[in-house]
Amino acid sequence: MILQADPLAQLTQFIFPALLILVLYMFFIRPQAKKQKVQKSFEESLEKGKKIVTTSGIIGTITKIDDQVVTLQISQKGFLEILRTAISSEMTESLNKEAK
Repeated sequence: MILQADPLAQLTQFIFPALLILVLYMFFIRPQAKKQKVQKSFEESLEKGKKIVTTSGIIGTITKIDDQVVTLQISQKGFLEILRTAISSEMTESLNKEAK
């Protein structure tokens, strides 16, 4: 005698993993992709004279922008060369909010 599995049990076997994947996508993957997109557009909008904050907390004004390297003036005679990716959009936005 061959027993057939309950159709509801079979359906549940496929629904639970699908829901798990959907939850992971909605709460982890999608927000991270959105955050990366915002950061990339911020990096592309950088221009000379803008005051920014790096991810390590250094505040400076952009004096020169090359392809991937940005030169910051951090004091009257102090300059740093950093990568574009080291500039934090979130920290820069909070700096600009405080200045207003």
